Amino acid sequence: MSERLTFKYNREADILYVNTVPPYPEQESEELEDEIIIRLNPKTGKVENFEVLFFTSRLLRSELFSLPVIADLRQATAE
Repeated sequence: MSERLTFKYNREADILYVNTVPPYPEQESEELEDEIIIRLNPKTGKVENFEVLFFTSRLLRSELFSLPVIADLRQATAE
């Protein structure tokens, strides 16, 4: 089954959320890099969500903005 990415930005907290599933309490959290949090499936260890803290300040930095994740992107098709 293919997963779809959803993006949500919380302007007040300045956090970008990228999700493959809605977050749930059982997920394990881990900080990948400064200000990037991933949420893992507790059974498989697969990354299901990540959060980019202080998102707008990251965009204003002079260095390249990248996320330390690997993605297998494909075009979504109608089911």
